[in-house]
Amino acid sequence: MSKNIVWHNATVRRKQRNSNNGHKSVVLWFTGLSGSGKSTLAHAVEEELHQLNCQTTVLDGDNVRHGLCRDLGFGEEDRTENIRRIGEVCRLLIDTGVITLAAFISPSSHDRDQVRKIITKKDFIEVYVNCPLEVCEKRDVKGVYKRVRLGEIKEFTGVSAPYDIPDKPDIVIDTEAETIEESLNSIMRVIYARNIIQKKKI
Repeated sequence: MSKNIVWHNATVRRKQRNSNNGHKSVVLWFTGLSGSGKSTLAHAVEEELHQLNCQTTVLDGDNVRHGLCRDLGFGEEDRTENIRRIGEVCRLLIDTGVITLAAFISPSSHDRDQVRKIITKKDFIEVYVNCPLEVCEKRDVKGVYKRVRLGEIKEFTGVSAPYDIPDKPDIVIDTEAETIEESLNSIMRVIYARNIIQKKKI
């Protein structure tokens, strides 16, 4: 990094934005296999928070690859850089007072730990979206598993590349056994328990 680059602190602080919004800013990081339901769940949480007048945004793996990370491939180094960039974006969004819902396979525990360091542990809620590979493959919403089995995609997480199951996630969601509503309620309970938004019985 150039020595000429200096971080400029905003005159309007995060605490002020949180106060105006009526809630704290935080990152909920959804990790799991392709097809496990990360994006579906992230958007369901956003819908619920939107109804509560919260300032939110969803960062989705495919969407980020269309712009911010369009120059990156899917090798190990590029995957790590992809997650690092997203972590930095999340840090900026936290400062703006937004509740950020980040839905990324993010298979490497090391990469997820790096994001936790960028954001800080207190602002990072890891949501492990647990779903058996065979169930994810049956869903195959994007048709990627079919392409993997045909040999068109190499090094695919969960099939030909590893996925590091989180050791101590803040939330574990079982999308094979739970309905979206049940999963949503589990996440909202944690949000209320941490006083991110005003408590409400669900």
